[in-house]
Amino acid sequence: MQVRCELLTTDQMYRADQAAMQDGVPGVTLMENAGRAVAHTLDGRVPRGCVAVLCGPGNNGGDGFVAARHLQRMGWRVRVGLLGDAAKLTGDAAHHAGLWDGPIQALDAGILDDADAAVDALFGAGLTRPLDGAPRDVVGVLNRRALPTVAVDVPSGVRGDDGAVLGDTAVRATATTTFFRKKPGHLLLPGMELAGAVELADIGIPDDVLTWIAPQTVENDPAVWGAHWPWRERAAHKYRYGHAVVFGGAATTGAGRLAAHAALRTGAGLVSVAAPPDALPVYAAESASLITLPLDPEASADEVLADPRRNALLLGPGAGVNTTTESRARSLLASGKAVVLDADALSVFENRREAIAAERTGTAVLTPHEGEFQRVFPDLDGDKLTRARAAAAQTGA
Repeated sequence: MQVRCELLTTDQMYRADQAAMQDGVPGVTLMENAGRAVAHTLDGRVPRGCVAVLCGPGNNGGDGFVAARHLQRMGWRVRVGLLGDAAKLTGDAAHHAGLWDGPIQALDAGILDDADAAVDALFGAGLTRPLDGAPRDVVGVLNRRALPTVAVDVPSGVRGDDGAVLGDTAVRATATTTFFRKKPGHLLLPGMELAGAVELADIGIPDDVLTWIAPQTVENDPAVWGAHWPWRERAAHKYRYGHAVVFGGAATTGAGRLAAHAALRTGAGLVSVAAPPDALPVYAAESASLITLPLDPEASADEVLADPRRNALLLGPGAGVNTTTESRARSLLASGKAVVLDADALSVFENRREAIAAERTGTAVLTPHEGEFQRVFPDLDGDKLTRARAAAAQTGA
């Protein structure tokens, strides 16, 4: 089975739709396939009863009309509520609204009365303003009643590119059916929680459109990196798989121990912990496979770095925000080795990201949480992906 890990922005998904139509796949066919997938998502999760299909004035609403038609055929009692006038619908949405042979109600909260489930086909991933008016009222009632709900593409009120809620209201879906590829908003909070279970449907867009869309983001999966994994050869020497060194703190040892354990799990040939002598028994107890290196609390990292076989280094957990940590961080960055800076080893560069870029000579990975990110990159704005990319560009990390 093909694993589809690429993530598309709202604009990239629009371009994929357009490319498919230029390749001869009619828009009405794409919409038919999308709405049918939504219907199957709901029918596979909720006992059949009465469903309220909430349709917006655009293509998401068109998907909703298709879903309503298929749900009715499956045996559901279907109510359709539309934001706006059906006569003003255009394009593919107008075509599929015309195929719906049931009544169409004006969108209001009454459509949810006695409903057993709902389809959220109000707005898609490209929404740029908060919900207001009737949609906001209906979504508020929908969430309070906790009706099982399938969202079309993304829950209404959620921005597809970053998962942010526009304003103070968004649909809390049981499941979301999206098409061709997921979007970042399906995987970033709060969108990830609001989307519920995300089902990815093939609606007829050919995969080769990705070659010129060139997605920059993927969902983490072994399919992405498995072919590059340094699988162990039986006759190989341990040094062929690297010697990782974790610089551990004296008092707070948990993160360093977890990191050392992770290095062992992921296949490092050797893993050492460099820490103050009094703390070494704590690290040694983590695993018999760990090597312990005594390191005076005020000492530089030079002695650890002198062995060329120690080629992957982690500094930060429990290190303390002080001149010793900064000195060690600069030495690691300048060593040409693979370096991970975390926690205190980032905070020592508060408002001084240029120092990271100036010292870095090898591969570097920065792992800030939000507070640490704000200390080092206080002026970067935008969603998480935008800020992370800007920070990487500015530091070379």
